[in-house]
Amino acid sequence: MQSRAARGLLRWTQSDLAREAGVSTLTVRNFEAEKTSPTRATLDVIQRAFEKAGVQFNADGRGVRLKPPKTKRKPK
Repeated sequence: MQSRAARGLLRWTQSDLAREAGVSTLTVRNFEAEKTSPTRATLDVIQRAFEKAGVQFNADGRGVRLKPPKTKRKPK
């Protein structure tokens, strides 16, 4: 599941994700346990929280990675 993988990359707990996404910890727990299917709006806020923290989702839906750090350009 991409959510657990993304949390692992960020070293976030389910509570951390819930706080960052503005949803309940129970929502995250049930989603990751596949007990419920969240609304599109809930999925969107979870995805935005991950992306804001630097996670990129693979287009094929099967993986995540952290964005490479931005490098500062040296003045010429």
